[in-house]
Amino acid sequence: MDLGLSGKTVVVSGASRGIGRAIAESFAKEGARVALVARGEQELATLCASLREQGADAHAVVADVQTEAGAAAAIEKATALLGPIEILVNNVGGSLGSGKFADVSLADFRRVVDLNMWSAVYMSHAALGGMKQRAAGVILHVSSISAREYCSSAPYAAAKAALSGLTKEMAVDLAALNIRVNAIAPGSILFEGGSWDRRSKSDPARIEKMKREELPFGRFGTPQEVAEVAVFLCSARASWVSGSTVVVDGAQGRAL
Repeated sequence: MDLGLSGKTVVVSGASRGIGRAIAESFAKEGARVALVARGEQELATLCASLREQGADAHAVVADVQTEAGAAAAIEKATALLGPIEILVNNVGGSLGSGKFADVSLADFRRVVDLNMWSAVYMSHAALGGMKQRAAGVILHVSSISAREYCSSAPYAAAKAALSGLTKEMAVDLAALNIRVNAIAPGSILFEGGSWDRRSKSDPARIEKMKREELPFGRFGTPQEVAEVAVFLCSARASWVSGSTVVVDGAQGRAL
């Protein structure tokens, strides 16, 4: 299916690995022009070089989008490289491991919320001016099934739940400007260097038990499986989808 994304200008935050990397790669395969945003300069440079070898128009933007200034700088540089931004994917996120409410410090709670929720707010706000001028745009947040399932990290669950709620509010508020806003909520996704990869190596017996008892298909999802849904939602093929949080979890029951 031709998604009609050739030549579209796309910004993907948290693009250096995992789900963000897969989303950026999928946009590039569709012919989109992509700005990849992350803090790690070397990882971004390597990924951009790989995409360019495949004929993609890919650019690295090194920035910390957990701050308002960092997000504004990222959008400003991406716009200078690509022109007006048509699609924004807010993928920055993560937790600090176990974060049971009684044990987590307020400083760590704030760090996780800044990473997962405020980064999306800052990036969306920075990109909104150009989208408003053109009366067109798409914003996609990467949430998690942790927004609705117990995951043993109160800060992460709270931040992702806030992001899902924000998605609906933004979608309604921005519809008059012809800007669509959606979210995806991945389940447990396995990729090299990710949290499930580390757990699989440190406690293989527990992970095998989890796959048998908590993952109906008996395996983890892949970043590419999430990316395919993300790219579709950002395309004109999903023109009547806005305000939705689409779950991509293989019918997973819990977020542990």
